[in-house]
Amino acid sequence: MAIDIKLTEYSHGGGCGCKIAPGVLSDILAKMPLGLVDKNLLVGTETSDDAAVYRINDKQAVVATTDFFMPIVNDPFTFGRIAATNAISDVYAMGAKPIMALAVVGMPIDKLPLEVIQAILAGGQSVCQAAGIPIAGGHSIDSPEPIYGLVALGIVDPAHVKTNAQGKAGDVLILGKPLGIGVFADAMKKGKLPGSGYEQLVASTTQLNTAGTTLAPLKGVNALTDVTGFGVLGHLLEVCRGSKVAAELEFSRLPVWSEALPLVQAGFSPGAANRNWNSYGKDVVLPDNMAEWQRKLLCDPQTSGGLLVSCAPEMADEVLRVFRDEGFAQAAVIGRLLEGEAKVTVV
Repeated sequence: MAIDIKLTEYSHGGGCGCKIAPGVLSDILAKMPLGLVDKNLLVGTETSDDAAVYRINDKQAVVATTDFFMPIVNDPFTFGRIAATNAISDVYAMGAKPIMALAVVGMPIDKLPLEVIQAILAGGQSVCQAAGIPIAGGHSIDSPEPIYGLVALGIVDPAHVKTNAQGKAGDVLILGKPLGIGVFADAMKKGKLPGSGYEQLVASTTQLNTAGTTLAPLKGVNALTDVTGFGVLGHLLEVCRGSKVAAELEFSRLPVWSEALPLVQAGFSPGAANRNWNSYGKDVVLPDNMAEWQRKLLCDPQTSGGLLVSCAPEMADEVLRVFRDEGFAQAAVIGRLLEGEAKVTVV
């Protein structure tokens, strides 16, 4: 039975556009007391990486991440699929194989019919089934706005862990999925998203970033992250800061969803794009002739976005082949890492 409800009307933001702006988040975390130091914690909070990694033994490490947000689409089942795909992406971004998940559920019980909530959970379950993992439990609360996501757990050989802080000067940068998800979400909120744009939004946000597991063991693949709420500029800056390098980003080579391009040129862009720019724009050098829509696309928050790979130049063709084999037809080289202070120059 079809459920006639518009989930996005129940929340003030949607998808990874709900994230706290990177500058505000830095201010919040700046005065946090130091936590316990554990030699087996291979990846913690130091470089704003995608997930935590804890070594169990010489051949096994556990990868753990939490991700949840408010609806980016109106259909409950599709929202569940998108939220689950986005959460599991952080496991793939560390080079790990997912093993199980826990559900994170907050719903306005007095506003949403139970069948709507059931459909959201069923959507998440369908993605976990596609990833070959169980939802083994979780936690739920009665909240003013609908929230759904997962705690996702994975396993990886410690030698194959790929962080966002291992890039090297001279590396090539490759992006796995096109940009434009935040643009789509803004157009949909305003009732201006064409059906073909909605199809691209759903296809992108429900595609599991399975390539990460294959890429991680490859020699010459140095750094991995996924592009989500801070946009391609924000997450590339995290790579630069963690790796202590600079980056050159070629705007003309960025893959963009075909239906998103005319929308962003027409002015559709979520508020999170401006918040992102205000947070990290000081560390970005733009061409003098760059249009406003181009800047907004660079900061566009991606929900369940693509993997960003930093690899040795001689590995670029192999990385692109892996992406193609895994179904990421529009993966593309978008720039390179350079020696220098942590900033991004767009050309």
